[in-house]
Amino acid sequence: MKFIVLFAALMAYVVAQDTVYTNKYDNIDVLEVVKSDRLFKNYYNCLLDQGKCPPDAAELKRVLPEALETDCAKCSPKQKESSDKAIEYLSANRPEEWAALKAKYDPDNKYVEKYRADAEKSGIKL
Repeated sequence: MKFIVLFAALMAYVVAQDTVYTNKYDNIDVLEVVKSDRLFKNYYNCLLDQGKCPPDAAELKRVLPEALETDCAKCSPKQKESSDKAIEYLSANRPEEWAALKAKYDPDNKYVEKYRADAEKSGIKL
């Protein structure tokens, strides 16, 4: 009987881990990161395989392809909000870096086209 309870608890934990991304980094101020040349450079270089990855950037790099593909289905509301803020800032203020990130993660503009209408509703020009 103990085995069944332990197994059920373990399965519930595994399923929960597969349904959401970690919230471990949700307290990071994404606007502080994208506005800071020093901080942004770490994330940017990590995402483009041009430098070392701090733990939070490595996690972003790991989940980004799936999040793009699934419309951020495993993202929390806070993560979606942070994503919108980062995209809005980068597309308006760091167009060269934004273009490089799009070239790597969306070379065919598949996601830009998929999310354009939603972005425009939020005031984000892709």
